[in-house]
Amino acid sequence: MYYLYFLANASLTLRVTEHLLDSPQLQVEFITVIHQIDGWILRVKLGDPITPQKHGDFVAYMNELGIPYEPDIRIQMALWSLETGQSPIDVMRRYQVAVVSHGDPDKADIEAFRRQFTRGLGYCPETLA
Repeated sequence: MYYLYFLANASLTLRVTEHLLDSPQLQVEFITVIHQIDGWILRVKLGDPITPQKHGDFVAYMNELGIPYEPDIRIQMALWSLETGQSPIDVMRRYQVAVVSHGDPDKADIEAFRRQFTRGLGYCPETLA
């Protein structure tokens, strides 16, 4: 089962990542995090089918933090390429997207991206807060 959401900033993205790490009943197959100028795209794929109750709870949680996302063709192709095993570097080059993380939920990747991006700019944009 896939969930695709748009989140406003890094703090919300980290919160979802922490939630997934702290929820063993949600067996995450992979999570993809893409940064865009106006926010973050988060795709979660759960491995095993989950109960309707767990699905509803997770959707409610995600709807509190973000909005369901309908990707354009470039993002669709980038997400599909990552899922089929292409390297994040190749996907970033081909589709001109910033793949922050793909695979197991990893807060460190998101935090490192935020620090490096902010250091390069010299200030912290709202989406990286």
